[in-house]
Amino acid sequence: MTSLDGTHRVAAAIAGMSRIGDVIVLSGDMGAGKTAFAQGFGRALGVTEPITSPTFTVVHTYDTGRILLHHADLYRLDRTSEIDDLALAELTEDEGILLVEWGDVAADRLGSHLLVSLEPIDDDDDARRVTIRPVGSSWSTRWPKLEGVLSC
Repeated sequence: MTSLDGTHRVAAAIAGMSRIGDVIVLSGDMGAGKTAFAQGFGRALGVTEPITSPTFTVVHTYDTGRILLHHADLYRLDRTSEIDDLALAELTEDEGILLVEWGDVAADRLGSHLLVSLEPIDDDDDARRVTIRPVGSSWSTRWPKLEGVLSC
C-alpha cells in the first residue's frame, strides 16, 4: 500500500533505473494514480514543467536536456488501428523513454516493457496498491536490483 508520496517514490525509483528505449505501461482504473505516477517519474528524470495527462492530445513530450520522456494516454482511442497509427514504439528510438497510461489495452503491441498496475484502496482516497511486473526481456537484468530498491 502506498500514498501519493509513495507513488512518486516508486516512480522515481523506476525512473532512476530506466534507460533510453524503455517502455513503461501504466494500468489501473480512473483515479488510480497513473498521472501521479507519471509526475513522479518525470520529476525524477528532470522534467521541470507541469506533467499533465495527455488524454486529449494523446502524447506529450518532455525534454530534460539529456533524455526525452514521451507520455502517452490511450484512454480516448477506440480502435487498435489508432494505436498502430501512433507508432508509439518509434518514439523510444529518439533518445526517449515511453510512459503509456491505459497502456494495458495495447501492451501486446508495445513489445518488451515494465507493467505498473495501480489500484486504489477503497477506504482511503490517497492509498493505492502498486504492482510491478517485467514483460519481455528489457528489464530482466535490472529486475533483481529494482525489486531490492522497491522493497526498502
